[in-house]
Amino acid sequence: MSNPLVTNPLVTTAWLAEHIADDNLVIVDAYMANVVGKEPLVYDAFSCLPTARKLDVEADFCDHSSSQSHALPTEKQFTQAVQELGINSDSTVVIYDNQGIYSSPRAWWTFKIMGFENVYVLDGGLPQWIKEGRETASEYTINTFVGNAKGKEVVGLACGSDEVFNAINTNVAILDARAEMRFLGKAPEPREGVRSGHIPASKNLPFSILLDEYTYQDKETLTCIFSERVSSLETKTYFSCGSGITACILILAAVSIGYKEVTLYDGSWADWGTNNALPIE
Repeated sequence: MSNPLVTNPLVTTAWLAEHIADDNLVIVDAYMANVVGKEPLVYDAFSCLPTARKLDVEADFCDHSSSQSHALPTEKQFTQAVQELGINSDSTVVIYDNQGIYSSPRAWWTFKIMGFENVYVLDGGLPQWIKEGRETASEYTINTFVGNAKGKEVVGLACGSDEVFNAINTNVAILDARAEMRFLGKAPEPREGVRSGHIPASKNLPFSILLDEYTYQDKETLTCIFSERVSSLETKTYFSCGSGITACILILAAVSIGYKEVTLYDGSWADWGTNNALPIE
């Protein structure tokens, strides 16, 4: 099948509609029951994209043996989840979510972290698809075979608090996707026991700024937004948020406009804010 440009991790609804019946294409709904940091879209009745398979991000793509709120899955856990979805090593995976752009970037970045390259996000997700009057289904497609894709973690795409701490006041950028009042410590954190404030030297980039209703802003606008906070496309940039989910909205945008040295702080503020040994502003 003909793939979108490999330099762009986003596909449009028009592209997906044209290629939806292609061999080796797997459409994945990155479902999350809990939506934090935005007013959730609520549907009168369930619908999904045709042939979509359900991935429960919190249940299947988070390591529940970790003390972190949304820790990345282990290689074994990732492998089991994607194989159960019927994903092969040569599959083309398109991920979407029912909020437009919310949990799909996290699922996409998890695939990337686990070494799976041929994965994309549907810009605008389900609400954009519905807005354009495209066909939907009333239930997920139940996969009937086991895929052969396997996860092998790529070093450098995610990190812990030690690496971020050592990066403070060096020639890097640290971006925080939380809303401004949480970043400034003027609004309470949604998680109990988490301090208010932000990582020293970090800059605020609320994920909502990057979006135009359901889709991302155009490339020129995204470039302008990032250039105000990050000195160049070559700058090593760390991404944080509340618990590692919405930071990936920033990562996807950054990658789509050419940033390459990007790393997710997996524990994000839920991790940093509960460790009294770490400094805050």
